[in-house]
Amino acid sequence: MSCSAGGVLVASDLDRTLIYSERALALDGPDRDAPRLLCVEVLDGRPLSYLTERAAVLLAELGRKAGFVPATTRTVEQYRRVNLPGPQPTYAICGNGGQLLVDGEPDRDWRREITARIAAGSAPLAEVVRQLALCADPEWTRKRRVADELFAYLVVERDRLPAGWLTELTGWCAERGWRVSLQGRKVYAVPQPLGKSAALAEVVRRSGAGTVLAAGDSLLDADLLLAADAGWRPGHGELADSGWTAPGVTALAEVGVAAGEEIVRRFLSAAVG
Repeated sequence: MSCSAGGVLVASDLDRTLIYSERALALDGPDRDAPRLLCVEVLDGRPLSYLTERAAVLLAELGRKAGFVPATTRTVEQYRRVNLPGPQPTYAICGNGGQLLVDGEPDRDWRREITARIAAGSAPLAEVVRQLALCADPEWTRKRRVADELFAYLVVERDRLPAGWLTELTGWCAERGWRVSLQGRKVYAVPQPLGKSAALAEVVRRSGAGTVLAAGDSLLDADLLLAADAGWRPGHGELADSGWTAPGVTALAEVGVAAGEEIVRRFLSAAVG
C-alpha cells in the first residue's frame, strides 16, 4: 500500500531490526520453544536472513494498512535479494539514504541531490578509503568495500579489533565530516550528510504522510528515529549498547528475531490504533 496524504508512513531498518542472519537470531531459550522462522533472503543458493512466521503475517498486514518504507544501509543490489512479505513498497531507502527507490527503481533526481549535499559537507570518499586501507590490519580485516560510490565499510573479526582503534577512526572521520558505525562484523564510514532521515523527509514530502513511525538498532538509525513521531529500538545493537534514547523512542527488552516480531507488532498497533 502506498501512503495516502495524511496517512501513516512506517520506515524501518532491515538487518538486526526486522530481519536477522543466523548468527543474529539470538535463540537462546530451549529449542522446543524456538519460533518458526521464514527465510526472506537467499545468497548463492544459501538461506541468509530470517524473520519469525508471526512477524511475516504481521508485516503483510502492516503493508495493507500503512505505507511501509524499508530504510537500509544495504546497496540496491543487496536490498533486492530480500523478499519481504506483503505488498511491494512504493518507496524504499537504500545506501543509508543515498538511493531512493520508487516502485523498485532508483530515483535519479534524489541521487543528484544527495550527491551534491555530500560534496558540500564531507571530505571525498577516496580520502576515507585510503585511510581505511592504511589502518585496517589484514590480520583481522576480512573485506574492504565501497558501497555504490557513497560510503565505505570493512568486514572485520570484531573480537580482534585493537583497543582504541574504533575511537581513533571515529575521531579521524569526524574531523572530515564522516561518521563511523560498528554493526555486527561491519565497520561503516559514512559521510555526515548521508542519512536515512533525509531520504525519509523526501518520501514524506512526496506522499503527504501525516504520521511517521520508525525503528532501528544502530547509530546510523538514530536520525531516522529522531525524524519520526514514534520510534522503537531493540534490546540489542549500538543504540542499546550505548543506552541511547530520545523522546518518543521506546527501548524494547526483546533481542534478536523476537525483537523484530515485537517491532512489527508495535508498528501495526500504532498504525491502526
